[in-house]
Amino acid sequence: MRTAGIATLCALVALVLGIFLGGHPELLPGGVRDAFVEEDRALRAEIMEKIEDNFYKPVDEERLDDASLKGIVESLEDPYSHYLTPDEAKSVRESISGEFEGVGMTVEKDRRGLRVLTVFDGSPAKEAGIAKGDLILSVDGRSIAGLNSELATGRIKGPAGSEVELEVFTPGDEDARTMTVERERIDVPVTESRIVERDGQKIGVVELLGFSAGAHGALRREIDRLSERGADRLVLDLRGNGGGLLSEAVLVSSIFVEDGEIVSVRGRSRAERTEDAEGDAIDEEIPMVVLVDGGSASASEIVAGALRDRKRAKLVGTNTFGKGLVQEVEPLSNGGYLDLTVANYYLPSGRTIGENGLKPQVRAKDNPETERDEALPVALDVLTQRR
Repeated sequence: MRTAGIATLCALVALVLGIFLGGHPELLPGGVRDAFVEEDRALRAEIMEKIEDNFYKPVDEERLDDASLKGIVESLEDPYSHYLTPDEAKSVRESISGEFEGVGMTVEKDRRGLRVLTVFDGSPAKEAGIAKGDLILSVDGRSIAGLNSELATGRIKGPAGSEVELEVFTPGDEDARTMTVERERIDVPVTESRIVERDGQKIGVVELLGFSAGAHGALRREIDRLSERGADRLVLDLRGNGGGLLSEAVLVSSIFVEDGEIVSVRGRSRAERTEDAEGDAIDEEIPMVVLVDGGSASASEIVAGALRDRKRAKLVGTNTFGKGLVQEVEPLSNGGYLDLTVANYYLPSGRTIGENGLKPQVRAKDNPETERDEALPVALDVLTQRR
């Protein structure tokens, strides 16, 4: 009986150990782990070989391989985690650097494809007649409805001198139109600014278009120029700004907040860290508002939320996109990227941004189908205390 008891105990230990190691293969001895990995690779290769040999239509082997890798990440059911192919990874690197090869517009996701937010002056998109509010429905004959915005824009981008076919629909028209546009090297403008006079006061309006490397420096220079021209109130326009680098979000916030917390980051396998303002802010007595909309996401929401929570600015506009998650981009051996959600952002109030985004204190909505900007006058009214 003693022998039977020991045997039973050993079997139970082996079972528990087997289950544990099955979920933690990195703890297995090298030879055993390799055997499991090789078995998995063999099964994957077997499936792909059968598809390539027997599927009723020709199969692109590289595309099939990419799809299998994407499927692994898609099983997480997280809309912000993706496997990016080497070509898609190149598009991400370009967006961070502030320059790319494409047609020259910014967009946001729409259930039908992509909605155009900005068209850069002198760009191929501008010359082709694409305008703010237009919808991009397909790229090179392939629908982009429901596709992640990064992947959809990745299809539009490509080598300078190459052509891309876009199906474009203008709300109010009966039919979409198809056009062929030649890509160019695009130097993305980071900021645009102007002075608006209201009730005898000079108000600086500065638009930040992205959070690529160096964005905070360009923004500070614009604000200093507006100040030299007599502006004593500010509108920071973050509408349509889909975000970018966390470091730039902190530095942009530091232009307006001298010290203290801007944002904190917490994740299951990440130590909590707090990002504080880095000093050298403009006069904190200068009144300001931040304009936001549904296209204001990620880094834009960090800046807007920090300035609101620190009582530095009022938010004017519509609810922001709602992306309070931290992405880490890991380079892979094939030149692709694993873009993975690893943590949450927390604002100075201790709250996350949430799926519904930030709610403005004063609502104002621009109609993309009109030339007039209906939201900016509301922001000006707030600054001149009409509201």
